[in-house]
Amino acid sequence: MKDGEAGLNTGQEKIACESVYKSLLGFHGKRDWWPGDSRFEIMVGAILTQNTAWSNVEKAINNLKQADVLRPDALLNLHHRRLASLLRPSGYYNVKTKRLRAFCFWLLENNGADSLEKWKTVKLREALLSVHGVGPETADDILLYAFNRKVFVVDAYTRRIFSRLGILAGDESYEDIRAMFEKALKSSASLFNEYHALIVIHGATICKSRPDCKNCVLSNQCNYNS
Repeated sequence: MKDGEAGLNTGQEKIACESVYKSLLGFHGKRDWWPGDSRFEIMVGAILTQNTAWSNVEKAINNLKQADVLRPDALLNLHHRRLASLLRPSGYYNVKTKRLRAFCFWLLENNGADSLEKWKTVKLREALLSVHGVGPETADDILLYAFNRKVFVVDAYTRRIFSRLGILAGDESYEDIRAMFEKALKSSASLFNEYHALIVIHGATICKSRPDCKNCVLSNQCNYNS
């Protein structure tokens, strides 16, 4: 995208988003994201990954597995200090302990994931957003990866990459960006899953705060460093 092209029309957004996806997929390959042995583990990961690297989340989840408490009832039965110590690798562990306990309480109050599976996406998203510490990105992570719903997850990498490309102005709201992707792309949970995973790996390894433009597969579409 050229400078000043932010705010593209629907047709341009569709072409741009599809082009970026194909380029990232060709460069990085399929990501098979989100890792997790169970739906509950994916939910826990979505909460713990707030403001930290995934490698730190994996350490915290491994602590929960080794303690044999990776279940909502078991987590709630732990003393706050004990759970916080297990979550320490994920950072902000006292805050995340409160958030994870609130989520587990909400999950059990609503009869678990199998019961929630029957809810319509709009209702489930509204309910998730009512849980302490669950914002739009975390809610959409859970919807997409744990419940296979057709929602596009927007994160800091999304805003950074697509602002640099000129597809976003950079000041759009979370909901506006999510709506743009969902409108521009084929409505498919598998596509949204793969695209978000590609954005994450590209933002973490190439389009960083200090971008590695010379090795970026999107450099011919981007004027950021020109």
